[in-house]
Amino acid sequence: MHPSSRSTDLAPDAEEDSERGSAALEFILVGLLMLVPLVYLIVSLGLIQEQSLGAEAAARHVARAMSTATGVDDARQRADRVLASVAAQYGLDDVDIAIACSPSGAPCPAAGATLAVTVATRVTLPLVPPVLGLDEVAAIPIEATAAHRVTRFWGSP
Repeated sequence: MHPSSRSTDLAPDAEEDSERGSAALEFILVGLLMLVPLVYLIVSLGLIQEQSLGAEAAARHVARAMSTATGVDDARQRADRVLASVAAQYGLDDVDIAIACSPSGAPCPAAGATLAVTVATRVTLPLVPPVLGLDEVAAIPIEATAAHRVTRFWGSP
């Protein structure tokens, strides 16, 4: 082997020198570009799950509280207290509640009826500004329904 060819084999090329060290920078850049949306997705899904559990708990507990009340006024008061408690516990904002009984046409709640409570709310995605109504566009509707049978002795002393 020639001594001159040996030294050229070991010497780095100019092209290799310009690329040296860029892999770490590319890894950090691509890692951040992938990590930020992943963290946002996890936080958003967590908020949606929390609100879903809250709406389901509110519907179930309101239906149970109303069906075990002693009268119509007591049922309304219980529903308001339970809804306020669950909304505070799960951080529910702007909760709409709908109450229906079957068979339809009977007063609601009534003895022997099946009470259906529907709770609806909206989840606003994080970091969405309220400019031009973007927070309303980026809100996800959540709805939960629970049914509970009212005892046939409801309202009797």
